[in-house]
Amino acid sequence: MPSTTTRTAARDVSGRAVPASGALLVVGFVLLSLNTRVAFGQIGPLAPVAGWGQGTVTVLSLLPPLCMGLFAPLGAFVRRRLGEERGLFWASVLLVVGAVLRTVGLPGLYAGTVLVAVAVAVVNVLIPVFVRARFAPRRVGTMMGVYALSMGTGAAVVAALVAPVATAWTWQAAIAIAIVPAVLAAAGTAPQLRVERRTADTTAAARRPVARTALAWSLAAFFGIQTLVFYATLAWLPTMLVDAGLSRTAAGTDQAVLILGLAVGGFLAPVLAAARGDQRPHILGVVAVCVVGLLGVTLAPAAGAPVWAGILGIGMGGGQALPGVLFARRGTDQDHVAALSTMAQTCGYLLAASGPALLTALHTGTGSWTAPLLTMVGLLLAGSVLSMRAGRDA
Repeated sequence: MPSTTTRTAARDVSGRAVPASGALLVVGFVLLSLNTRVAFGQIGPLAPVAGWGQGTVTVLSLLPPLCMGLFAPLGAFVRRRLGEERGLFWASVLLVVGAVLRTVGLPGLYAGTVLVAVAVAVVNVLIPVFVRARFAPRRVGTMMGVYALSMGTGAAVVAALVAPVATAWTWQAAIAIAIVPAVLAAAGTAPQLRVERRTADTTAAARRPVARTALAWSLAAFFGIQTLVFYATLAWLPTMLVDAGLSRTAAGTDQAVLILGLAVGGFLAPVLAAARGDQRPHILGVVAVCVVGLLGVTLAPAAGAPVWAGILGIGMGGGQALPGVLFARRGTDQDHVAALSTMAQTCGYLLAASGPALLTALHTGTGSWTAPLLTMVGLLLAGSVLSMRAGRDA
């Protein structure tokens, strides 16, 4: 049974840090964070090795953001019914089921990817609320950085392994690698079931119509465009590099460099951003780094591939991690954070779902990757303007 300190800390929604069960809390948080991009980072490196066509890669790349957008409201529902801790545990169990199902041929890969995406949709909504409740006020930036660092590290390790494993055995064996971290995540979050559930606020603040605010739409624009670029690049970068003359092994390695960059940028951006009230400079910095990486891939895809992949990864990692800080800093209470997170992720992921298909259409129409890459540059620049309200401390 948890101690009185644990129960008091778990009920605290006033912004105080929760000291109880510190080691188990952090370990479970890290293990869960490792899994949130593992399954999705496997597709790009596997595509050239497995011999999947453009249609298969497009669908497998479209399903995660589409399902995470459609099922983001489920995260708010789970929070109301179960609380953050139990919600994260059951999401991790669903993650295991999806990871296993993904190994059962192409039909299983499609179905399992949907289940994994649903689980991650719940995790994505709950994490900012969980971090604000259990680590505020001083550790929000650090823990969101740990979340992104773990997310990128897990995805990078698996991305580096899948091509060699698929070459030596089968693509199903490579996909099965994701089962191990998923099981560890379920085990790591299980101790949080002992934490007494917090009661959600039912005041007017909890029912704030965030869809009517410029803040919510600005958050959705930043999150959506960053996520569109993330999933489109994750899906097609190895193929772009192979088309530019690199070997499949080199392209897979560069994909791992990209994802390692995600971990670096994902840690640095929230730590730096949480230290200030105004995050507009950080938004502009993230966009600038992404643009440099995309232009590098456009102009010198073969010569400087590892460099551009690393730069692009740092920028995209910052773009994936920064919204968590924005949700926590712009939200006035736990329920407002959940509402902002739910809306931004619903709209943002649905927008992002068009990314892989958009790149496919542009590539097919032009016969080159230049138009898709420059389109993403244009979207990022437009998004930097639309995102300014999300970064302003008002």
